[in-house]
Amino acid sequence: MKKSDVKILFFDVGGILLTNGWGHESRHEAAKKFGLDYDEVNALHNFIFNVYEIGSITLDEYLDTVIFNEPRDFVREDFKEFIYAQSVELPDMLKWLKEWKKDCGFRIISINNEGKELNDYRVQKFKLHECFDAFISSCEVKMRKPDPGIWQLAMGIAQVSPSQCVYFDDRIMFVRTAEKLGIRSFQHTDFETTKKILNDLKKENLK
Repeated sequence: MKKSDVKILFFDVGGILLTNGWGHESRHEAAKKFGLDYDEVNALHNFIFNVYEIGSITLDEYLDTVIFNEPRDFVREDFKEFIYAQSVELPDMLKWLKEWKKDCGFRIISINNEGKELNDYRVQKFKLHECFDAFISSCEVKMRKPDPGIWQLAMGIAQVSPSQCVYFDDRIMFVRTAEKLGIRSFQHTDFETTKKILNDLKKENLK
C-alpha cells in the first residue's frame, strides 16, 4: 500500500466506542424496570424504529407509538432518562482513539445509524468531536446502513475513492456491504485487534 492511498477512516460508533443507543438488551431492561410487555414493545419498535433512525419522526413520536400508546404509571421524562442512560463508553477504545487521532495523519468520519436526539446526546456527552472530523448519521442524511448510499454519500462528502477509505464496524453485514463498494473493511471484535490494525495503517501511511 502506498502512502497516498488511504485518506479517510470511517467508523461505526455503537459496539465500538459506545454501547448501542437503544438495543434489544436495553429494551429488555426497560420492560423489567417499567413493567412492560417486552414482546409487544419490541413488535412496535421493529415497525417504527427505522423511521426514527432516518430522522422522519422525533423521539417523542417514537415513544407515542411504542410506549405511550396507552396510559402508563410512569412519566415520559423518566423513560427518556432511562434511554439516554443506556449509552455508556466501552472500555479503552474511545479514549485511545482520541489520543491516536492527534497525529495519525487520517481524517476520521463516523457512519452510524442513530435517531437525532440520541445521536446529539452521544456526540455531546462523550465528546465525539474529539475523534471525528464529521458525522454521517442516518438521522441527518435520511439513509441508514446497510443502504450502500450512505457510504457513497460519505465518500462524496470526503471527496475520496473507495481505495482511499478504510471502514470499521462491529456488524459483519455492514462490513460486507462496504466491501462490496470497494472499501477495505474490518469487523471490530476487540480493542487490541482494532488498535493493531490502526497502528499498522499509520505505519503504512508514514512510509
